[in-house]
Amino acid sequence: MNSPTAIGKTQGHLGKCSLRRLPAALGTIGLTGYLQGAIRLSTHDYVEDAPRRPAKRKRPLRTAVLVILGVVAAFAAVVAGYLISLAVAFETKTTTIENAFPDSSTRPERSAAAEGAMNLLLMGSDARPAESEDGAGEGFTDSRSDTMMLVHIPQDRQNVYVMSILRDTWTEIPGYGENKINAAISLGGVPLVVQTVETMFDAPIDHVMIVDFEGFKGLTDALGGVTVDNPIAFQSEGTEGEFFEQGTITLDGDSALKFVRERKAFSDGDFQRVQNQQLFIKGIMSELLSTETFTNPVKLSRVVNEISPYLSVDEEFGAATLGSLALGMWQIRSDDVVFFTLPNLGVGTSPDGQSIVVKDEEAIARIAEALDQGTLGEYVASTNAG
Repeated sequence: MNSPTAIGKTQGHLGKCSLRRLPAALGTIGLTGYLQGAIRLSTHDYVEDAPRRPAKRKRPLRTAVLVILGVVAAFAAVVAGYLISLAVAFETKTTTIENAFPDSSTRPERSAAAEGAMNLLLMGSDARPAESEDGAGEGFTDSRSDTMMLVHIPQDRQNVYVMSILRDTWTEIPGYGENKINAAISLGGVPLVVQTVETMFDAPIDHVMIVDFEGFKGLTDALGGVTVDNPIAFQSEGTEGEFFEQGTITLDGDSALKFVRERKAFSDGDFQRVQNQQLFIKGIMSELLSTETFTNPVKLSRVVNEISPYLSVDEEFGAATLGSLALGMWQIRSDDVVFFTLPNLGVGTSPDGQSIVVKDEEAIARIAEALDQGTLGEYVASTNAG
């Protein structure tokens, strides 16, 4: 019988010997020793001698980066979907003013100094216009342009200048002689209004927006109310009139409409109404530009959906233009928005007996020069207009 030592040696021999050397091994230890060694030889003995695969190295940093990228991609997809939904709401719910501009041969050119700036003509109306058969801007001739503002955004997008033009301002309306500027829309629709304002300031209008006052109601409620500092206490007219006390007040939708429409309660009529409209629009912008609104997707979506049906814009003022403008103005806050009224020489009487606002030709010439040179901010600062 083979000793345990011999059997152990057998395991060693078997683990290392080849088939050619197997007969020699059998001759040395005998068949019995061979079998006993084979029984004791485990699979582990073979695996130990087999070449080992190197263990895979763990890469925690790579895994973390992939997880972060996945989260960012998912977030970006959600944001993109949200922005697309806002764009669709704006594009589908607003009304397009086709042919909003006069013939190009009649329009002023922008100077190199003012390149990159934007001039937007904002009008407020108390009635939604009926579309004309050809869809042209003349379809707005039945509307009343109760509010007219020239919005100037400089090339650096650091400020916004909003200049109100009183609706009874007596001026030259191309092709029709002198009249109240408010008459332009009834005489020739939106293109004639644009041409009248461009003629007055010798500066091009880039975009046109008409806001139906009814839209202020839904917009105000969507923002949760608009706060204004009312300079004069007054009672609005009508059976459903409302009293607005002096000082800081918060307007809801119905109150906002009464606040911006009222003029008969004031001794200076349109002058005070224009100031109230400026206060209200500044209050809206303060709410819109607040962090609370921008970081609240539900609130922002409601704002876009509420106001869009009451907006009419020129063909080029789509969601892409609005998005680009918003991106360029993301740092602007309400204090960067300056309101002022086109200087005038007071109230007068037209040759045909109408009560009119007499424009200040010298002031208009200075504003025209400032628009041409891209220095409207300097003009406003020098005259304390804002």
